[in-house]
Amino acid sequence: WAPKFGARSAAGNSVDDIQKLVEYAHKFWGRVYVTVNTIIYDDELEEVQKLIEKLYNIGVDAVIFQDMALLEMDIPPIQLFASTQTHNYEIERIKFLDKLGIKRIILARELSIEQIKEINNSVNAELEFFVHGALCVCLSGQCYMSAAMFGRSANRGECAQPCRLKYSLVDKNGNIIVKDKHLLSLRDLNLSAYLNELIEAGVTSFKIEGRLKDVGYVKNITAYYRQKIDSIIENNPELKRSSSGYSEIPFEPDPDKTFNRGYTTYFLNGKDEKLSSVDTPKSKGKLLGKVKKAGQNFFTIDTNETIVNGDGLCFLNETDELEGMNVSKVESNTVYTNELKGIKTGTAIYRNHDHAFANELKKECKRKIKANIIVDETPAGIRITAHDEDDVFASINETMKIEHAKNSEQALDTFKKQMSKSGDTIFEISSVKLNFSRPLFIPVKTINELRRKILVLLEKERLIQHKIEKRSVQPRVNINKKINYKYNIVNEMSKNFYDNLGAEEIEDGFELQQDHSGKTLMTCKYCIKDELGMCSESHADKLEEPLYLVSKKKRYRLIFNCNECQMQINQ
Repeated sequence: WAPKFGARSAAGNSVDDIQKLVEYAHKFWGRVYVTVNTIIYDDELEEVQKLIEKLYNIGVDAVIFQDMALLEMDIPPIQLFASTQTHNYEIERIKFLDKLGIKRIILARELSIEQIKEINNSVNAELEFFVHGALCVCLSGQCYMSAAMFGRSANRGECAQPCRLKYSLVDKNGNIIVKDKHLLSLRDLNLSAYLNELIEAGVTSFKIEGRLKDVGYVKNITAYYRQKIDSIIENNPELKRSSSGYSEIPFEPDPDKTFNRGYTTYFLNGKDEKLSSVDTPKSKGKLLGKVKKAGQNFFTIDTNETIVNGDGLCFLNETDELEGMNVSKVESNTVYTNELKGIKTGTAIYRNHDHAFANELKKECKRKIKANIIVDETPAGIRITAHDEDDVFASINETMKIEHAKNSEQALDTFKKQMSKSGDTIFEISSVKLNFSRPLFIPVKTINELRRKILVLLEKERLIQHKIEKRSVQPRVNINKKINYKYNIVNEMSKNFYDNLGAEEIEDGFELQQDHSGKTLMTCKYCIKDELGMCSESHADKLEEPLYLVSKKKRYRLIFNCNECQMQINQ
């Protein structure tokens, strides 16, 4: 995230910190993409332009954006990626962005494999797709509920997460169908079993959502997908990594052991059986088993998992509220705690804090690039050449007095041993080749200095050879249609952008309007009726529609577009 104007306003990073990340990532030929993907008000346009200039100057590879004002700005030729906030769900919208020369389009989470294939066959742009993490119940870029309820716009990175609140489902007569449930709270996405299919469909980049997650979550989930992707690449000679090196992961990743609300594949292969987590929006973690016996200050659980002191356990009580406790003592499968909170025989117990695994996650992960070193004897001394896995070379000539070793075998072993060390560098030395007429005697201190010198030089050469692709200006396209508030236009530059493309009529964005009556606050592929087994096409009992979501004193009308299998929530 950029320091400002990212879709997570509470998760900004300074330009200085981004620069440090760029310098580190580029050593591995990794790319850094920075989000500037909120809508922008008129008095912020100049600040955004200056921010993008700074990002370009520090070597950022691309900016992920939402506001079309960026296409009207006088900004450097940095690559632009279309955020999922640009509503990349309908194929015509995606084709439109492609014609504008957008390098990469981050697709809507609601798309199926077949839809992705169709999109891939229709555009030249790279395609990115979400594979893991929290799901927005609304189509991205089309959610105005947070702004309507709390004055905090999701399109400004200020989402108050109204989808995680409790609602009652009420019919037109005021009858309560479902009372006080988290009816809009979805499970988390997990497509780890479908990575190969997504690659075959045309996806070139996977996106992991990690809104304000801790370092343990990030390490666990990225390591898990790293291993999955490496395995796919290893077994498919047509694929290659987009960056260099390999990861040393000192623990066994497990997505069930860090934050999750239960998992879903969403609509990837048609609607998943269950999408929502209506009982709680919090993490239940991994299911351990059910209670066999409950006493005054203990319970015994039927599980094959090892429970340890410091674990956090939880369960749903009789009113389906999530209750939690810390394990203070455990003997085999018997847990002692002063926080039983009504646990009974048969209660399902989850672990939402795995103490042993959390300690495992504290171990350092490393990334290394394999390199070889060749040392040649020269008339003036020696020449050292380092050659890495990407065919990057660095060489130094060192003038020194030639002194042959008295103990040839020891001298060769010492030289190879010291040259093979890589310490805290980004390299792993795979081999050291010594081309001497006779083994040389060189002090260990000198060998170490020469090794450090050549590896620093090789690292610098990698940075020099990292390629940053620049954006080229594309011809404009015609749009010729009315632009409503769902295009999220809140500044004059965006208006000019659409006006220049031939837009017939341009409506101000939701955030600029005072009267929101009748406006659609959410458009969802997820449908409450279908999720609850009350879809009109399959449910025998006719519901008294219209239906409403009620939260405290606020009521929102549900509109069901069954032809498109979509649900709208209206003001």
